[in-house]
Amino acid sequence: MRHATPEYIVSSITALGGLLFGYDIGIMSSILEMGQFNRYFDSPSPIARGIIVSSLTIGCFLGALVSGPVADRYSRKTTIVLGALVCTIGSAIQFGSVSRVMLIAGRFVNGLAIGFLSSVVPMYQSETSPPSDRGRMVSLQQWAITWGIFIAFGIDYGCSFISGSKQFRLPLGLQIVPSIILLFTMSFMPYSPRWLVAHDHISD
Repeated sequence: MRHATPEYIVSSITALGGLLFGYDIGIMSSILEMGQFNRYFDSPSPIARGIIVSSLTIGCFLGALVSGPVADRYSRKTTIVLGALVCTIGSAIQFGSVSRVMLIAGRFVNGLAIGFLSSVVPMYQSETSPPSDRGRMVSLQQWAITWGIFIAFGIDYGCSFISGSKQFRLPLGLQIVPSIILLFTMSFMPYSPRWLVAHDHISD
């Protein structure tokens, strides 16, 4: 690496991927019970609710499935950038949803991003950390996941007092903020040394 970045900065920035994971896990449980959400989407049945929730998990499965080959070919850094970009798009779709189908599609797109991030972020953290700090750096991912869940519950509670569709749109849209931060800051992060060596970029 031509410009060494302290591993704790690298791991803290990329842990935003874990924050997004936790936020997505926690956000829908309260939104499904919001009055404005049920009025807008005509009180989804239990089956419809299950589809709305599980669409994220299906996307996660597919995203995690393809993230490995993508990370090996295009780099861990590029894969995280792609995950942040896809997450921004998925969050925007959810924020602007005018139908259940659009909401499910946004959740699915977000799932693809979370599948990428949840698989590649720990890999990237471990490969950019020295052996003595590797466990501590990778644990930031799990720590960020729990914070994401906590923040989601808090935002849901606060937004429950808002009238109109902003009651559920605001929590869905706010996840754009950390994804854009991750997308922007990753441009300053180094490539994984292991990936550089594997692709004969020794001088980098």
